[in-house]
Amino acid sequence: MNSHSGQVILVTGAASGIGRATVEAVVRGGGSVVAVDRVECPVFEVEDHARIVTMHGDVTVQEDNEEWVQRAVKRFGRLDGVALNAGIATSGDILDLPIAEFERVMAVNVTGVLLGIRAAVPELRKVGGGSLVVTASTSGIGGDTNMWPYNASKGAAINLVRGLSQDLGADAIRVNAVCPGPTETGMTTGIKSAPALYESLRARIALGRWGQPAEVAAAISFLLSPASSFITGIALPVDGGVTANTGQFLPKQNTC
Repeated sequence: MNSHSGQVILVTGAASGIGRATVEAVVRGGGSVVAVDRVECPVFEVEDHARIVTMHGDVTVQEDNEEWVQRAVKRFGRLDGVALNAGIATSGDILDLPIAEFERVMAVNVTGVLLGIRAAVPELRKVGGGSLVVTASTSGIGGDTNMWPYNASKGAAINLVRGLSQDLGADAIRVNAVCPGPTETGMTTGIKSAPALYESLRARIALGRWGQPAEVAAAISFLLSPASSFITGIALPVDGGVTANTGQFLPKQNTC
């Protein structure tokens, strides 16, 4: 299946988790990728590594975002889409959390997304349009205890997507968000080491299990591909049914 045949995609936060799975999905679909992260990207599990360029940098730095875009154009001749996946989380009491920590979360999860989009739009216009996909979160749709910085940043990212979908649609540039629920990534490693919390979250998932990075990447891959050509401005939950619940009762549990 060559869902990304001829496409050139930039992926941030590509070293692990959802970002890494997205890189692999695009390459397996026939596309080429510029994979960027703050740390060294691993060897990706694909056959054709020649279609992957890895780079380092910080999504909060404008010049880094511009460099990644220009590398995509120089190496592969064009840019067709960006998966804006890099993100961080923090938690704390409203009276105790340092404002600097809140500002860092907003810088990465909101400003970093904006800078990535601003760098990409001129090149997307040159090829007649493209797709921008932001990794948001179910935590941007509702609230979580002590997670207000993360809630605020992901909620802002979702409404940034909605607003820019209205501005960029005339250029045939689509802007969408995916909202993962509990997913087994590096960001959630700490939860896995706390069995009671891990199980509490699992019990709130209608499908009865945590998600895997490849499952979220499949949704990102679809939104990057021409198959989603009439979809823009959405916040797509990829959460096993978490956001379908009113919160009053737990989903039915498997009794087998």
